Amino acid sequence: MTRYAHIIGWGHAVPDQVLTNDDLAQRVDTSDEWIRTRTGIRERRIAAPDEYTSTLATRAASEALRMAGVHPREVDLIVVATNTGDYIFPATAALVQDALGASRAGGFDIQAACTGFVYALTIASDMIKAGSIHTALVIGAETLSRIVDWEDRNTCVLFGDAAGAFVLQAADEPGGVLHSVLRADGSGADLLKLPTCGTRNPVSHEALERRMQYMHMNGREVFRFATRVMNSATREVVEKAGLTLDDIAWIAPHQANRRIIEAAAKALKRPMDHFLLNLDRYGNTSTASIPLAIYEAAQAGRIRPGQYGVLVAFGAGLIWGAALVQWTGPRPTRAARPRPRWHRVASKAGSWLRRARRYVEGRLTR
Repeated sequence: MTRYAHIIGWGHAVPDQVLTNDDLAQRVDTSDEWIRTRTGIRERRIAAPDEYTSTLATRAASEALRMAGVHPREVDLIVVATNTGDYIFPATAALVQDALGASRAGGFDIQAACTGFVYALTIASDMIKAGSIHTALVIGAETLSRIVDWEDRNTCVLFGDAAGAFVLQAADEPGGVLHSVLRADGSGADLLKLPTCGTRNPVSHEALERRMQYMHMNGREVFRFATRVMNSATREVVEKAGLTLDDIAWIAPHQANRRIIEAAAKALKRPMDHFLLNLDRYGNTSTASIPLAIYEAAQAGRIRPGQYGVLVAFGAGLIWGAALVQWTGPRPTRAARPRPRWHRVASKAGSWLRRARRYVEGRLTR
């Protein structure tokens, strides 16, 4: 029997702090008009000092679980796509698992730059289709404000912090995540990167003096690459599904730059109102940008059951990809929805008890 991976819940989290273009103009040599005409961005959200990638991811996941009517203990797998995890290790997914109280779930992170959510969605859906798992949480979460050089006007105007999450669940009925296309070209690795914090260029006084702890980008070359692959990946995944572009009701692009999306729309011969956009209010939130755009569109009723949609992204690597979905939405027959706030309190108590147990076991085995 064929299994399908349906999207049955979605959630989001954005920080309260808003940073407008006028605010940025007080930090660097720029203006609201300069940023809007070149990117389409008006403002972005910035995480507070006590907000991390894991906390944003947990909030988005909690909302998605509540919408799906799924208890955290029903989750088999948590995949977090992020470039700004709380740590290099442990995985941010492990922190989310503990915070949610998802006691049966495995978890890992994916680092595929801004394409990470499409990669994570593909892996989780393929595992569901293969029968390895039944329910998965797929999360895109970022605190990019922590790695942006606030003295570089070419990059600091682009990025913001946010998280978005999907609940995927197995079903026999056709629909959900149907096909994906994943691609990479490492010859362009130098075009967009975080030079230090890895093993090639470990953190050092010299690296910090050269501001290598912040992202570096060749904006012109990334723009050219993005406009080409947004078109090709979308066409490829639609063709793979045996459909045509006329069958696609909406496209959720990575929210990097409005001019890139306009160029993709022209190449695909699709009107701009077919594209789900919110980058004017959030900027480029990397792995969070696609689920955040879909969340807002679904909440506004722009996405309806039965429609076909394409998720398409590009990013450092160079990496790009697309996924084709048939939207179904929450299951109407689910039981009463869980109360995530109570579960978060219970999970904190459970986490403390597990630490205490490890301590006692360690003392007894010494």
